[in-house]
Amino acid sequence: MPRKIESLFLSGPAGRLEALIEEPEDGAPRAAALVCHPHPLHGGTMHNKVVYRIARGLRRTGHAVLRFNYRGVNLSEGSYAKGEGELEDARAALEYLRSRYPALPYALAGFSFGSRIVLRLGCGEQDTLRLIDKPIDQPSRIVAVGFPTEYRDRSGLEGCTIPRVFIQSTNDQYGAVQDLRATVDALPEPKQLILVEAQDHFFAGALERLEEAIAGLA
Repeated sequence: MPRKIESLFLSGPAGRLEALIEEPEDGAPRAAALVCHPHPLHGGTMHNKVVYRIARGLRRTGHAVLRFNYRGVNLSEGSYAKGEGELEDARAALEYLRSRYPALPYALAGFSFGSRIVLRLGCGEQDTLRLIDKPIDQPSRIVAVGFPTEYRDRSGLEGCTIPRVFIQSTNDQYGAVQDLRATVDALPEPKQLILVEAQDHFFAGALERLEEAIAGLA
Protein backbone atom coordinates (compact mmCIF):
# COMPACT_ATOMS: atom_id res chain seq x y z
CA MET A 1 0.00 0.00 0.00
CA PRO A 2 1.47 3.42 -0.94
CA ARG A 3 2.30 5.89 1.79
CA LYS A 4 -0.61 8.25 2.52
CA ILE A 5 0.70 11.80 2.63
CA GLU A 6 -1.07 15.16 2.67
CA SER A 7 0.38 18.68 2.59
CA LEU A 8 -1.75 21.33 4.26
CA PHE A 9 -1.80 24.63 6.12
CA LEU A 10 -2.96 24.91 9.72
CA SER A 11 -4.34 27.98 11.45
CA GLY A 12 -1.68 29.12 13.90
CA PRO A 13 -1.53 31.96 16.43
CA ALA A 14 0.76 34.03 14.17
CA GLY A 15 -0.75 32.99 10.82
CA ARG A 16 -0.85 29.84 8.78
CA LEU A 17 1.52 26.97 9.53
CA GLU A 18 2.88 24.72 6.81
CA ALA A 19 2.28 21.07 7.73
CA LEU A 20 2.42 17.49 6.53
CA ILE A 21 0.34 14.50 7.64
CA GLU A 22 1.42 10.94 6.88
CA GLU A 23 -0.55 7.82 7.72
CA PRO A 24 0.76 4.25 8.06
CA GLU A 25 1.33 2.22 4.93
CA ASP A 26 -0.28 -0.92 6.37
CA GLY A 27 -3.81 0.21 7.15
CA ALA A 28 -5.81 2.63 9.27
CA PRO A 29 -3.87 4.50 11.97
CA ARG A 30 -4.07 3.09 15.50
CA ALA A 31 -2.67 6.24 17.15
CA ALA A 32 -1.62 9.78 16.26
CA ALA A 33 1.62 11.68 16.87
CA LEU A 34 2.90 15.24 16.64
CA VAL A 35 6.60 15.65 15.78
CA CYS A 36 8.41 18.96 16.37
CA HIS A 37 11.57 20.04 14.56
CA PRO A 38 14.86 21.63 15.72
CA HIS A 39 15.64 25.30 16.30
CA PRO A 40 14.27 27.51 13.50
CA LEU A 41 17.23 29.90 13.67
CA HIS A 42 19.71 27.09 13.07
CA GLY A 43 18.20 25.55 9.95
CA GLY A 44 15.56 23.42 11.63
CA THR A 45 12.55 22.43 9.52
CA MET A 46 10.03 19.59 9.45
CA HIS A 47 12.18 17.99 6.71
CA ASN A 48 15.21 17.58 8.98
CA LYS A 49 16.67 14.07 8.58
CA VAL A 50 16.25 13.17 12.25
CA VAL A 51 12.67 14.45 12.30
CA TYR A 52 11.92 12.41 9.18
CA ARG A 53 13.29 9.26 10.82
CA ILE A 54 11.29 9.88 13.99
CA ALA A 55 8.15 10.26 11.90
CA ARG A 56 8.88 7.13 9.88
CA GLY A 57 9.55 5.08 13.01
CA LEU A 58 6.24 6.23 14.48
CA ARG A 59 4.37 5.39 11.27
CA ARG A 60 5.79 1.88 11.45
CA THR A 61 4.05 1.48 14.82
CA GLY A 62 0.69 2.55 13.40
CA HIS A 63 0.75 6.30 14.08
CA ALA A 64 -0.64 8.98 11.82
CA VAL A 65 2.09 11.62 12.08
CA LEU A 66 1.76 15.39 11.84
CA ARG A 67 4.89 17.44 11.17
CA PHE A 68 4.81 21.21 10.79
CA ASN A 69 7.07 24.24 10.41
CA TYR A 70 7.15 26.77 13.21
CA ARG A 71 6.26 30.39 12.46
CA GLY A 72 8.67 32.01 10.01
CA VAL A 73 10.04 28.71 8.66
CA ASN A 74 9.62 28.09 4.92
CA LEU A 75 5.95 28.78 4.10
CA SER A 76 4.77 29.27 7.70
CA GLU A 77 3.81 32.86 8.50
CA GLY A 78 5.18 34.95 11.36
CA SER A 79 8.66 35.22 12.84
CA TYR A 80 10.71 33.54 15.54
CA ALA A 81 9.33 34.15 19.04
CA LYS A 82 12.03 32.88 21.42
CA GLY A 83 10.44 29.50 22.03
CA GLU A 84 7.21 30.83 23.53
CA GLY A 85 5.53 31.43 20.18
CA GLU A 86 6.84 28.11 18.89
CA LEU A 87 5.25 26.39 21.88
CA GLU A 88 1.94 28.00 20.94
CA ASP A 89 2.44 26.84 17.33
CA ALA A 90 2.89 23.28 18.62
CA ARG A 91 -0.25 23.60 20.73
CA ALA A 92 -2.23 24.72 17.67
CA ALA A 93 -0.85 21.80 15.65
CA LEU A 94 -1.77 19.37 18.42
CA GLU A 95 -5.30 20.74 18.58
CA TYR A 96 -5.65 20.12 14.85
CA LEU A 97 -4.25 16.60 15.16
CA ARG A 98 -6.62 15.77 18.01
CA SER A 99 -9.61 17.13 16.09
CA ARG A 100 -8.69 15.06 13.04
CA TYR A 101 -8.21 11.82 15.01
CA PRO A 102 -10.40 12.37 18.08
CA ALA A 103 -10.81 8.70 18.95
CA LEU A 104 -7.11 7.80 18.83
CA PRO A 105 -4.50 7.97 21.59
CA TYR A 106 -1.68 10.37 20.77
CA ALA A 107 2.03 10.81 21.37
CA LEU A 108 4.38 13.79 21.26
CA ALA A 109 7.90 13.64 19.84
CA GLY A 110 10.56 16.19 19.03
CA PHE A 111 14.22 16.59 18.17
CA SER A 112 16.64 18.99 19.91
CA PHE A 113 14.79 22.31 20.38
CA GLY A 114 11.69 20.33 19.40
CA SER A 115 12.26 17.93 22.31
CA ARG A 116 12.06 20.86 24.71
CA ILE A 117 8.87 22.05 23.02
CA VAL A 118 7.06 18.70 23.32
CA LEU A 119 8.12 18.23 26.94
CA ARG A 120 6.81 21.69 27.80
CA LEU A 121 3.65 21.06 25.80
CA GLY A 122 2.84 17.65 27.27
CA CYS A 123 3.92 18.26 30.85
CA GLY A 124 2.54 21.80 30.93
CA GLU A 125 -0.82 20.63 29.66
CA GLN A 126 -0.91 18.06 32.44
CA ASP A 127 -0.39 20.80 35.03
CA THR A 128 -3.00 23.09 33.44
CA LEU A 129 -5.69 20.42 33.41
CA ARG A 130 -4.99 19.55 37.04
CA LEU A 131 -5.42 23.18 38.04
CA ILE A 132 -8.83 23.48 36.41
CA ASP A 133 -9.93 20.03 37.62
CA LYS A 134 -10.50 18.76 34.09
CA PRO A 135 -10.14 15.09 33.10
CA ILE A 136 -6.67 14.64 31.65
CA ASP A 137 -6.54 13.45 28.06
CA GLN A 138 -2.77 13.24 28.15
CA PRO A 139 -0.29 11.86 25.62
CA SER A 140 0.51 8.17 25.77
CA ARG A 141 4.20 9.16 25.84
CA ILE A 142 6.58 12.01 25.12
CA VAL A 143 9.66 11.12 23.07
CA ALA A 144 12.55 13.58 23.50
CA VAL A 145 15.30 12.97 20.94
CA GLY A 146 18.60 14.80 21.24
CA PHE A 147 17.57 16.71 24.36
CA PRO A 148 19.96 19.70 24.68
CA THR A 149 21.15 19.64 28.29
CA GLU A 150 23.09 22.88 27.78
CA TYR A 151 19.76 24.61 28.45
CA ARG A 152 19.41 24.47 32.21
CA ASP A 153 15.70 25.28 32.35
CA ARG A 154 13.89 22.17 33.61
CA SER A 155 10.57 23.90 34.30
CA GLY A 156 7.65 21.54 34.05
CA LEU A 157 9.72 18.36 34.06
CA GLU A 158 10.05 17.68 37.76
CA GLY A 159 6.41 16.88 38.51
CA CYS A 160 5.54 15.33 35.15
CA THR A 161 4.26 11.75 35.33
CA ILE A 162 3.51 11.27 31.64
CA PRO A 163 5.73 8.45 30.29
CA ARG A 164 8.86 10.09 28.87
CA VAL A 165 11.44 8.46 26.60
CA PHE A 166 14.78 10.21 26.06
CA ILE A 167 16.78 9.03 23.04
CA GLN A 168 20.30 10.41 22.80
CA SER A 169 23.37 10.04 20.62
CA THR A 170 26.38 8.77 22.55
CA ASN A 171 28.38 11.68 21.11
CA ASP A 172 25.86 14.52 21.36
CA GLN A 173 27.80 17.78 21.56
CA TYR A 174 24.76 19.64 22.95
CA GLY A 175 23.63 17.01 25.42
CA ALA A 176 26.41 14.93 26.92
CA VAL A 177 25.29 11.50 28.07
CA GLN A 178 26.47 12.04 31.66
CA ASP A 179 24.51 15.30 31.88
CA LEU A 180 21.35 13.79 30.45
CA ARG A 181 21.62 10.71 32.65
CA ALA A 182 21.80 12.94 35.74
CA THR A 183 18.77 14.89 34.52
CA VAL A 184 16.71 11.77 33.79
CA ASP A 185 17.72 10.11 37.07
CA ALA A 186 16.26 13.08 38.95
CA LEU A 187 12.88 12.88 37.20
CA PRO A 188 9.86 10.93 38.49
CA GLU A 189 8.77 7.68 36.88
CA PRO A 190 7.79 6.56 34.31
CA LYS A 191 10.86 7.39 32.21
CA GLN A 192 13.37 5.70 29.93
CA LEU A 193 16.78 6.61 28.51
CA ILE A 194 17.89 5.01 25.25
CA LEU A 195 21.43 5.62 23.95
CA VAL A 196 22.20 5.27 20.24
CA GLU A 197 25.82 4.86 19.15
CA ALA A 198 26.22 7.79 16.74
CA GLN A 199 28.80 10.36 15.68
CA ASP A 200 27.08 13.55 16.78
CA HIS A 201 23.90 15.39 17.83
CA PHE A 202 22.35 14.69 14.42
CA PHE A 203 22.84 10.90 14.73
CA ALA A 204 25.34 10.83 11.86
CA GLY A 205 26.02 7.26 10.84
CA ALA A 206 23.12 6.00 12.93
CA LEU A 207 19.86 7.29 11.47
CA GLU A 208 18.72 3.73 10.81
CA ARG A 209 19.44 2.76 14.42
CA LEU A 210 17.53 5.82 15.61
CA GLU A 211 14.51 4.84 13.52
CA GLU A 212 14.67 1.28 14.90
CA ALA A 213 14.74 2.66 18.44
CA ILE A 214 11.59 4.68 17.71
CA ALA A 215 9.85 1.73 16.04
CA GLY A 216 10.80 -0.46 18.99
CA LEU A 217 8.84 1.68 21.45
CA ALA A 218 5.52 0.08 20.51
